[in-house]
Amino acid sequence: MRRPGRSAPSRRLLAATLLVASVLAPVAATPATPVHAASAGRHDTGRNGDDCPPDGLGPELTARLDKTIEDVRRQAGIPGVVVGLWMPGRGSYVRATGVADKATGAPMFTDTYVRIGSETKTFTVTALLELVDDGRIGLDDPISRYVHGVPDGRRITLRQLAEMRSGLFPYTADKDFVHALLSEPQRQWTPHEVLGYGFKHKNTFKPGAKFEYSNTNLVLLGLVVEKVTGHPLSDVIRNRVLRPSHLKDTALPYAAEFPQPHAHGYTDQTLSGEVEDATDWNPSWAWAAGAMTSTLHDLRGWAEILATGRLLSPETQAQRLKTLPTGFPGTSYGLGILDTNGWIGHNGSLPGYETVTVYLPERKATLVLLINTDSLVGGQEPSTLLARAITEVVTPDHVYAGAIPPS
Repeated sequence: MRRPGRSAPSRRLLAATLLVASVLAPVAATPATPVHAASAGRHDTGRNGDDCPPDGLGPELTARLDKTIEDVRRQAGIPGVVVGLWMPGRGSYVRATGVADKATGAPMFTDTYVRIGSETKTFTVTALLELVDDGRIGLDDPISRYVHGVPDGRRITLRQLAEMRSGLFPYTADKDFVHALLSEPQRQWTPHEVLGYGFKHKNTFKPGAKFEYSNTNLVLLGLVVEKVTGHPLSDVIRNRVLRPSHLKDTALPYAAEFPQPHAHGYTDQTLSGEVEDATDWNPSWAWAAGAMTSTLHDLRGWAEILATGRLLSPETQAQRLKTLPTGFPGTSYGLGILDTNGWIGHNGSLPGYETVTVYLPERKATLVLLINTDSLVGGQEPSTLLARAITEVVTPDHVYAGAIPPS
């Protein structure tokens, strides 16, 4: 979800679900706290690093990454960080650092489950594109064919929804929605309830005119998948996306379900502005746009499947990867997918958690980040700061640029 300015509680939006084009200011060198390898995580079973030695990238590069990650973590005030980096031909790096629980000081661990926010969009759009391959829908069908009551719905296509060019007002930018959500973070929301907050506003531009990130688009696409299949979105994603991908630890929960073990998540997106533990907040408001949970292991596998189109026909994958400018240097957006200086995938952010899952086809490299806060740092997403710093070290010719700055 996109964020507003942070000067007044009434204008606070929840965590941005698209990346921020930003750079961490130079930081003074600080002594690194102990960094835990994959095998040292408190709950780790070894599954996340069984084919990647802790120092698989060599001692010099490993030491640089350890220090870089710890410097960013301290500068950004991130409680806990998990990083997975796999680079065929060079090696791999799996680390956890910081704390999973600020109250107890329990260390972060690599096999934590995490709320993945807008990475959910990649699963929802994959399910939609499978229906395109089945011939059951067309990307240029109007949304009005499937969902009634959408402003200008006869002119807005499924393609424009997936590529964030519909012009529909983002419901997460409505102040009444924000207040209702932050007043009762355990509330169970329906898709039509959240859409109502967006539909009361005029569309922001004509369909296809420009890029504007909006969770309204993905909630509508989730409803399309349900309408066409006759099944709940969670079942469709599980049966048609997760099972063929062998992602056993990924799910779209109904409410606030959160598998164990998981790190606690912290947010300052509150009515008071104070940091709170948002671990058990109900993400149903985000649904098809941002409510899923997953793990480092599953996201590692998903990164390549998503970027290479393993579940789709080559023709449909080519349409997915036909990215268009977002207005932010180094970043373009396709059908529910991001290209940031060659890294393909998506990020996720919602109260308490942020993630990044990207794949670099040129190197067949995968980067996955999990952190347990969404609190901005000088207006910047902490996950973006971390991804940028890491790629400056390992792929300086393909630095993760991020995307949309907070509104």
